[in-house]
Amino acid sequence: MTIAFTFPGQGSQAVGMGKDLADAFAEARAVFEEVDAALGENLSKTMWEGPDDSLTLTANAQPALMAVSMAVVRVLEAQGYKVWEKAAFVAGHSLGEYSAHAAAGTFTIADAARLLRVRGNAMQAAVPAGEGAMAAIIGLDDAGVQATCDEAAAHGPCQIANDNGGGQIVISGGRQAVEAAADIARANGAKLAKLLAVSAPFHSSLMAPAADAMAEALANVRVSEPMVPVIANVTVAPVTGADAIIETLVKQVTGQVRWRETVQWLAAQGVTNLVEAGSGKVLTGLARRIDRSVDAVAISTPADIEAFLEKNA
Repeated sequence: MTIAFTFPGQGSQAVGMGKDLADAFAEARAVFEEVDAALGENLSKTMWEGPDDSLTLTANAQPALMAVSMAVVRVLEAQGYKVWEKAAFVAGHSLGEYSAHAAAGTFTIADAARLLRVRGNAMQAAVPAGEGAMAAIIGLDDAGVQATCDEAAAHGPCQIANDNGGGQIVISGGRQAVEAAADIARANGAKLAKLLAVSAPFHSSLMAPAADAMAEALANVRVSEPMVPVIANVTVAPVTGADAIIETLVKQVTGQVRWRETVQWLAAQGVTNLVEAGSGKVLTGLARRIDRSVDAVAISTPADIEAFLEKNA
């Protein structure tokens, strides 16, 4: 059995996430306290009590999701299961790439929290409200969606933001262009082309100001060599060395999250088990649609951890 750990991205947050871990394990409480201290605020209170609209703010959701992922990692460590020793690879979806790097020791938890706060604020501020949009396209392949974006580009920036697998591709860009792309996709046979309720056009060229902000922020943190290979979203390959790590994380802000290819690449390297550490089961569901030969499981609760360790002690 060859294991890779994956870490969820925005959209997996839910009020109450991580509370049962904090109640059950001192190591989890320590992670949430470290994140709160790094940000200078009680983010864990928002995570556990809401309100939901505060948790879903990009600047809160990103460090909060990382905190839950790292709480799972630290609890596993305390039980004798060290991710960097047991896993062949780690990877994360969008902000989850920072969680993957934290799990691999590239960043401290505190630095990851601060970076994600900068990232969330910068992504939200990059485009005036209402000027950008994202849409989910289901039922067209990658080439079909790319052709759709190319045609819609007459109305403004439009590109593939996430190739999530299972026939689900998300596009992002200027509102007029994305709306046009959704119409074109439906005309070309898409089963669904639906605008998403998001606050900004993430992973598009319109995020360039946020990429600049991340380049500056990343230049001012310690970047250690990962203890386990981290697969970058934009290259679908292991990334090593501080310069390359920073470069891929900066490019990721405006670039495509190539998740379908990531899961396929992991399977091609002999990975037989994918373990999603953190809130929700989004990546586990995607993995099952991308490659059914890979066993996928999500770990987010004390019961999940117990069941995982029983099989993988």
